[in-house]
Amino acid sequence: MSPCRYQVRREPSAVAAVEKGVKLSRRTYQNWFMAAAIYNFIWGTAVVLAPDVIFRAMRIAQPNYPSLFQAIGMMVMVYSLGYWLIAKDPERYAAFVWIGLLGKVFGPVGFLFAVSRGELPWSFGVTILTNDLIWWPVFFSFAWHYARNPIVEPRSLR
Repeated sequence: MSPCRYQVRREPSAVAAVEKGVKLSRRTYQNWFMAAAIYNFIWGTAVVLAPDVIFRAMRIAQPNYPSLFQAIGMMVMVYSLGYWLIAKDPERYAAFVWIGLLGKVFGPVGFLFAVSRGELPWSFGVTILTNDLIWWPVFFSFAWHYARNPIVEPRSLR
């Protein structure tokens, strides 16, 4: 017999509420990561081949060293391989999302730093929106639900 005859009803903690956050289906995650792979490949290739196009389109002064912007395009292109692998086998490559998240978080941080120094105008933020911010919900959700608790069973048992 318990010493207290009334049960205390506990509200779920904030952490528990966050852990129950929105989890998308495996197929939805796969579709989003395939879209990210395609987007990054196209954007990266375009910047490598024509680094001045974005600057001309936004009527922004072109960089003195276009090869540096081409290097950014090449790095974005490389990310596309990681996203493609996650799309093909989310459980196996779940940890790759952390690499993508680093880029998608530090890109906007770097942009804000450049804006604060007067090196880039706010209008250049369109690239931050399309390259980083629109992907945050899915990437963070995937990281929370998959990459935190990777499945470690051998592929032959799946």
